[in-house]
Amino acid sequence: MDLKKIGKFIAKKRQEKGYTQESLAEELDISNRSISKWERGICLPETTKMPALCELFDITINDLFSGEIVDMKNNEKMLEKNLLELAKQKEQKDKQLLALEWVLGGIGLVTFFAFLFLAIPIAETNFALATTMFITGFVVFMVAMFFGLKIEQIAGYYKCAECGHKHVPTFKAVFVAMHMGRTRHLRCPKCGKKSWQKKVL
Repeated sequence: MDLKKIGKFIAKKRQEKGYTQESLAEELDISNRSISKWERGICLPETTKMPALCELFDITINDLFSGEIVDMKNNEKMLEKNLLELAKQKEQKDKQLLALEWVLGGIGLVTFFAFLFLAIPIAETNFALATTMFITGFVVFMVAMFFGLKIEQIAGYYKCAECGHKHVPTFKAVFVAMHMGRTRHLRCPKCGKKSWQKKVL
């Protein structure tokens, strides 16, 4: 997906419809900076704003993703291409998020043990300081684990071992589920059965 091409297309359609960046931003209830980022090809419009943007410009979402008005003969082909590109981008983003989960876990563990080993020799002379250091290390560890678990919940999917359905469970379901690494014992929302479900992208 060519973000630069999409950005130029948005700028062109905005000018054709007589909007300034400011007036378009006001119409969509967003900041001017968001419009500027779209038009410079830095990012795509938020999914919640795409339908309204397309309506204002009298274009389809497929036109928007293509960065041009798509001929009806090529519509299905371009739609398939755009959907594949979006799937690839999501998979890449999910891989990056899951790598970040390991980084957060590592930082949490290292910080906790660093504070623990520093607190042990201090405990004999200053128990209050040692306790504070231990609690600080533990809090950092728990915060890192929370965000790591949140990342694991939203990145990719869990695949039901019974029916093969892929789903994103709630944070609570992931938090309380028994697990071995990234494989968790979850209930499938489709077949209703519990199974050991692997994390897939």
